[in-house]
Amino acid sequence: MVDHNHYCVCNLYTQPYLQPSLCLSPPPTVKQPPTIVKQSVKDYIVDPRDNIIIECEAKGNPVPTFSWRRNGKFFNIGKDPRVTMRKRSGTLEIGFRSGGRPEDYEGEYQCFANNEFGVALSNKILLRVSKAPLWPKEVLEPVVVTEGSPLVLLCNPPPGLPPPFTFWMNSAMTPIPQDKRVSMGLNGDLYFSNVLAKDAHTDYSCNARFLFTHTIQQKNPFTLKVQTSEVAESTPTFLSPSGSESSKMVLRDEQLLLECIAAGLPTPTIKWFKKGGDLPGRKVKFENFNKTLKIINVSEEDAGEYVCMANNQLGSIRHSIFVQVKAAPYWLDKPTNLVLAPDENGRLVCRANGNPKPNIQWLINGQPVDSSPPNLSRQVLGDTIIFRSVQMGSSAVYQCNASNQHGYLLANAFVSVLDMPPRMLGPKNQLIKVIENNRTFLDCPFFGSPLPELRWFKNGQGSGLDGGQYRAYINGTLEIKRARAEDEGTYTCVANSILGTAENQVRLEVKERTRIVRAPEHQSAIRGSTARFDCKVKSDPSLSVTVAWTKDDKPLQLGWRLRKDDESLTIPNVNEGDEGMYTCTVKSEIDQDTASARLTVLGTLTYRSFISCLSADRPDPPMDLDLSDPAARSVRLTWIPGNDHRSPITQFLVQFEEDRWEPGRWQDLSTYPGDLNSVILQLAPFVNYQFRVIAINSVGQSQPSRPSPRYKTSGAAPDAIPRGLRGWGSKNDNMEITWEPLLDLERNGPNLHYNVWWRLKDSGEEWSNVTTVGSKHVIHNTQTYVPYEIKIQARNEFGAGPESNVATGYSGEDKPTDAPTALRVSKVESTTATIHWKPVAPNSVQGEFKEYRLYYWRESSLVPGLVVSKEKKTKGFFSTVAEPSGILSDLVPYSKYKMFMVVANSRFESPPSNTVEFTTKEGVPDAPKFFRINRRGFDTLQLEWDKPLEPNGILVGYLLKYQTGELGQPQFKNLLPNETEFTLRLPDRSTRYKFFLSARTQEGAGEVFADESPHFTNEGYCDSLCSHSSLSSPPTLRMLCVSPAYIDQVDIATQGWFIGLMCAIALIILILLIVCFIKRSRGGKYPVRDKKDLPLDPVDQKDQDGSFDYHSDEDNKPLQGSQTSLDGNVKESDDSLVDYGEGGDGQFNEDGSFIGQYTVKKDKDETEGNESSEATSPVNAIYSLA
Repeated sequence: MVDHNHYCVCNLYTQPYLQPSLCLSPPPTVKQPPTIVKQSVKDYIVDPRDNIIIECEAKGNPVPTFSWRRNGKFFNIGKDPRVTMRKRSGTLEIGFRSGGRPEDYEGEYQCFANNEFGVALSNKILLRVSKAPLWPKEVLEPVVVTEGSPLVLLCNPPPGLPPPFTFWMNSAMTPIPQDKRVSMGLNGDLYFSNVLAKDAHTDYSCNARFLFTHTIQQKNPFTLKVQTSEVAESTPTFLSPSGSESSKMVLRDEQLLLECIAAGLPTPTIKWFKKGGDLPGRKVKFENFNKTLKIINVSEEDAGEYVCMANNQLGSIRHSIFVQVKAAPYWLDKPTNLVLAPDENGRLVCRANGNPKPNIQWLINGQPVDSSPPNLSRQVLGDTIIFRSVQMGSSAVYQCNASNQHGYLLANAFVSVLDMPPRMLGPKNQLIKVIENNRTFLDCPFFGSPLPELRWFKNGQGSGLDGGQYRAYINGTLEIKRARAEDEGTYTCVANSILGTAENQVRLEVKERTRIVRAPEHQSAIRGSTARFDCKVKSDPSLSVTVAWTKDDKPLQLGWRLRKDDESLTIPNVNEGDEGMYTCTVKSEIDQDTASARLTVLGTLTYRSFISCLSADRPDPPMDLDLSDPAARSVRLTWIPGNDHRSPITQFLVQFEEDRWEPGRWQDLSTYPGDLNSVILQLAPFVNYQFRVIAINSVGQSQPSRPSPRYKTSGAAPDAIPRGLRGWGSKNDNMEITWEPLLDLERNGPNLHYNVWWRLKDSGEEWSNVTTVGSKHVIHNTQTYVPYEIKIQARNEFGAGPESNVATGYSGEDKPTDAPTALRVSKVESTTATIHWKPVAPNSVQGEFKEYRLYYWRESSLVPGLVVSKEKKTKGFFSTVAEPSGILSDLVPYSKYKMFMVVANSRFESPPSNTVEFTTKEGVPDAPKFFRINRRGFDTLQLEWDKPLEPNGILVGYLLKYQTGELGQPQFKNLLPNETEFTLRLPDRSTRYKFFLSARTQEGAGEVFADESPHFTNEGYCDSLCSHSSLSSPPTLRMLCVSPAYIDQVDIATQGWFIGLMCAIALIILILLIVCFIKRSRGGKYPVRDKKDLPLDPVDQKDQDGSFDYHSDEDNKPLQGSQTSLDGNVKESDDSLVDYGEGGDGQFNEDGSFIGQYTVKKDKDETEGNESSEATSPVNAIYSLA
């Protein structure tokens, strides 16, 4: 029995310059069991208006066949005319053109993919049809509620599949404004913490939107009537949830939504806490005006008691929600496909966790392992199947099912027994060019069974390259972290196993970066002058460089006027159309550089040139396309240019369309100067062409011309050589030769196939060959890891194309037996620790030594009550000295750590060493969790903060430093560790401070949280608010102008500046009254003619005939401040503003503010009314004094 390494199967990394994957994969042409590659989701909801498609795709060799079970029984597809299965696929399509109901096909489906090596299973797919039921018809009585009382308007949406999205709107299809007082709950109900008179409406309607059908259904609207009375304030009570405590269960990785909605007047504020710990800050979001607590990606640590507290100025109330976190099964170690050589050992591991702990069941080819024939080489031990001394013919597909009451996981993993020498899979002697100082990857894909050991060498010398500047990946890729000139050379990768060796070479060339050394600069040019942009380039002499110019990110059309050379762009006779951003792009085959500059055109246009510019337009499309001079691979195309619309045509673009490979798609063929109208088109063989032409001038492109007649070129042998030729082994006794198939336009004829040759390198034997239509060929029964010469040639019915150059196309490791010993720590600081260990014997590594890998985790914090993450971390140490040591950094201070060490080769790790515990020293703390500065009065600042997330020790207090501006004298304040707020009295309300807050431990002050006091904004806020209260406002609309920041602290009537202002206003009014009285007594009534002699005011109205109306609007309507009721009494304020609108159509913003036009509602009797009412106007009062 041979005990070698095996390996998992995954996607093979084949692209350089990208992060490589870490596993190998046998090629698809190797015989292997089926693998499910695509399937529908487990809970599959379909739209009843569409056909039902249940996906099931699988790969394997031979190609798998498919069957289905429905509700646990065989589903006979052939007997149902509505059900079809796609070719070479297991995907089902159920159509309903000929009738039938989608609901009849609801159920649980499972797909089986089968070939001679095993059976793979899909998940059980629960198919359900989307439903959007109608809202039940109901008559809703008006809801009558007393002002100040709480209210819940029930939604109760119809149960849809999936559940609908609910929202509330009014009859104008405007969302109901929501705020701290009024909001929708998670169940869709609309909650009022307290009802106000303004809430009285007749159109509160709950809406349900169904996602699949894209329909919205509306519940009959509620009419809300509010009985106004003296409103009494009330303490908070909970509308949802009820009682003092409740419970909630949530699944791991889902989101947790907790809701507390409270009633009370004033409207209560909601706060959230978690007993025994802090809320998980990075995952918590507060929504719906703090009424909803959302935690995303729930984990087990989020279980516990959550408390919501509702409080207003009358009191508070609490509700506890006990959260349980359960978990559907989730993978800890998902089984992966296993490739073994004969007599090798291996294992499949299926580890899953959940709450409750999931049950693990193994199946083989869809049948329980317990009921399968006994196999002496297979042993099932709970979540692991161990294979010993496997033999050819024992390939199969194993299924692992992990399930609990919350869900299940199903994984397929095949065991494929292969015997294959090492093979190189990539192209031979590949040349890689890289820019200096860039990271690069040298690709050496390989395969073999047993898994070969791969090493890299430079220039054929030295030991294997790994470590330092180099990093070798398990899939054969070598990473060079920063390429330098001395890294140039030939790199050889050698794969070795007990069945042989194979090697490949990669040539690396390090090039100088391409860069623009003299870039274009922004410039202004007078119209008619010449502008010039520089673009001088420096690049590696061995790289060819192209320079391209764009204008406003569009290709620049160079022609008779615009000229470009190697170092500049010249624009003669500049006009306004040249203005824009010009970009120079310099490209080599491996890098590029760009630089941009703007051209601004100056000068005044003459009238003639202005008209000319205005009339310039895109050209008309070319006409009368004609084909002549036909040849095997060319034809002459002639056309008549269209009108250029006063902007010369600079270019013609010829496009083609062919009807064999991509019919209907127009592609660019070539461009030609604008002074040509007859050109020879170079064509590809065996293509049925038609052409069209587009004219281009400085304005833009014309519409395409009408298509030309079709022209079909004759066939020919292929001209192109297949690219990407490479040979590599997927088993220990084969080599897979792969290449990129020719492009459609490179086929040159029908019946394209490929001739492939191979022979042992340097053997001198005859070439073996095969003809295939695919893009791969597998050579079986080869020796182990020997080099082959390979070449390829494309061929069609017209003959063979050129042969390619000859390319060279080319098992494993076991677990280390010994573990590092005597692991210990020394010199432990707050964030670092020095570790020591005794190394293992080199031969015990049983593979290529990679590193000593340290696993360490933070067991706990020495800070009482601080919960920490116990996630394991790793750090590698590459050392071959007799007494190795290393420094472990980035530790968290004042914490207890555990660690152990293993030795690792390319595939496996050794058993762990002894586990060591150590504690880090105390350090300085992190910054406070938050730091807020609030104004609480004209001369008061309130500072609030919270303790750091990571105190890194025992907090001894906080250090607060503050100063005025940048140069003020700093002041310091030491605060106790339990203090989280500080009040600062300001000597002057305009003084602004900079604050610097840090937490302190015995080790000193930690990270500083800096902030600046906010601007003083009281006056600005008040002025802007009061500006909405004008003389045109109705007398019943009373504006209260209060600074929200100081409403509780400042009595404005006691302020000196306010008293002085009021006195000044009173004095001005008195002076005006005296002046008006004197004028009245001297001149009698104020004559209108005097007014006519005055200059026209901007508000004077102009009639249609050009005359002006000198009558003021105030002459025709009473002053709005003097409105009276019918009985002559002054009309007092109502609770409703609708009386001041026209027809009650006043509108409210989403925040509830009134935005309608205030107009006085007054009927004819009132306008004729008694004149004594006008005395209530301040202006009339002045006249009456006179």
